[in-house]
Amino acid sequence: MNTENLIFAFTLTFLAGLSTGAGSLMAFFSKNFNHKFLSGSLGFSAGVMIYVSLVDIFAEAVSKLTEIHGDRKEGYLYAVLAFFGGIAVIALIDKLVPKCENPHELKDIDDSSVICELTKNKKLIRMGIMSAIAIGIHNFPEGLATFISAMDNPQVGISIAFAIAIHNLPEGLAISVPIYFATKSRKKALYYSLLSGLSEPLGALIGYFFLQQFFGPTLFGIVFAAVAGIMVFISLDELLPTAEKYGEHHIAIYGLVSGMAVMAVSLLLFM
Repeated sequence: MNTENLIFAFTLTFLAGLSTGAGSLMAFFSKNFNHKFLSGSLGFSAGVMIYVSLVDIFAEAVSKLTEIHGDRKEGYLYAVLAFFGGIAVIALIDKLVPKCENPHELKDIDDSSVICELTKNKKLIRMGIMSAIAIGIHNFPEGLATFISAMDNPQVGISIAFAIAIHNLPEGLAISVPIYFATKSRKKALYYSLLSGLSEPLGALIGYFFLQQFFGPTLFGIVFAAVAGIMVFISLDELLPTAEKYGEHHIAIYGLVSGMAVMAVSLLLFM
C-alpha cells in the first residue's frame, strides 16, 4: 500500500475533522454574528455536498461497481442500493439520538432557551457525555468515508473532505452553543467541539485496521455510493432547513447555487 497515499488520507481526514473547532468559535461571538452570512454559508455547504455527491461521487461508485461486475446496469443497481442504504443509516442515527443532544439539530445561537434545561452542573455533565456519544456516532462514518475515498482517489477524497469540512463548521457551532451558554466557558465549548472532530480521524484509524484487507473496487464503490446518500440527506434534512431558518429564502438558494458552481469549476480544473 502506498505510504504517501496513507499519510495524505489521514491528514485530509484530520483537517476535515478539526473544522468543527473553527465552527465553535462562532458561538463565542454570537451577539455580533451575521445570520445572513450563516444562512448563505449553510446553503453553500449544501450546494457543495449535493453537487459533488450526485455528479462525482455517485458516478465514481457506479464506475467501481461496474468494474467488478462487468455490467453497468448491475453496477448501477448496487450503487443505488448503497446510496439509499447510506440515507437509511444516517436517518436511523438521527432518529435514535435524542434531539437535545443531537449535533445535527442546530440551535439558535442567540437563544439561551436551547440549553434544554441543562444549566445545572450535574445536567451539564450528562449533556457532555451524551454529546460525546452522539458526536462520535455522527462523525465516525464521515471520517471513514473521507479516508477510504482519499486512499483510492485523492481528487475524490479532497472533494469529500472539503464538503465535510464546510458541513462541520455549523456542526461545531451546534455543539458549542448549549455548553457555552450553560457554563460561559469557552474552553469547555471548544473542547467538546474538537472532540467531535477527533472522532473522524478515529473512524479512519479503526477503518484502516479493520477494513484494509477488504480494500478494493467493491468496498470503495459501496462506500462512495453510501457517502453520496449520507451527504445528500444531511444537506436536505439539516443544512437547507437551517439556512432557511437563519436568513431569507433567496440567500439560502444563492448560497446553494454558488456551492454547486464552485464545486463544478473545481472538478473541471482537476479533470
